[in-house]
Amino acid sequence: MANYTSSLPDSLLTQLSEMAQKLKVPKNQIIERALNKYLSEVERQLYIRSFKQLSGDKDILSMAEEGMEDYLMNLDEWDAKG
Repeated sequence: MANYTSSLPDSLLTQLSEMAQKLKVPKNQIIERALNKYLSEVERQLYIRSFKQLSGDKDILSMAEEGMEDYLMNLDEWDAKG
């Protein structure tokens, strides 16, 4: 595990210290959990944005429709085997 040094506003550091005492956990554990949650949310938002950007792309839409046709054919075959 690597060490990282950063500066925080005094008010935020005070809140962090108080919460760490209330929860009886180290401050770095709170920071790690918060950062993991934040980064997961950013990834989710980027994923959503990419889908929105691609939704207007006719080539991507065409490829998706072709893939859906193959998928539906596979489902029909699976149902027929039954």
